[in-house]
Amino acid sequence: MKIFIRVLISLVFTTALIQAAAFEKEAKFRDMKVLISSDKPLSTGSNIFILALSKNGKNPTVSKVSIKAFMPEMPGMPAMESKAEAKDIGDGKYEARVNLAMGGTWQLHIFITPVEGKKLRVKSSFDF
Repeated sequence: MKIFIRVLISLVFTTALIQAAAFEKEAKFRDMKVLISSDKPLSTGSNIFILALSKNGKNPTVSKVSIKAFMPEMPGMPAMESKAEAKDIGDGKYEARVNLAMGGTWQLHIFITPVEGKKLRVKSSFDF
């Protein structure tokens, strides 16, 4: 009986750890890669996204990074949108606080303005 209880408790803790996994996803546009991550699982309300940029394996020189998360209009529900300017936290990483109004599938557009060249838009989506 004691073994059964230990196994059951282990399964409960393992399941809790799996559910609490942080969010991470990679998005690409041409030679620009963005690793999108969050230290905590995504949830309704305020979420902090960490954007790690790399271009040809190196940290690009960027003057501005912004992010837009949106959910298109659906029957009986208006469109939702959250925009944020990302702040440079060093080593090619940027941090942005985005408000997600509800669970579901969200579109994510990351706008990268390099010091030289054209503005880029990296697209992705996520579901929580």
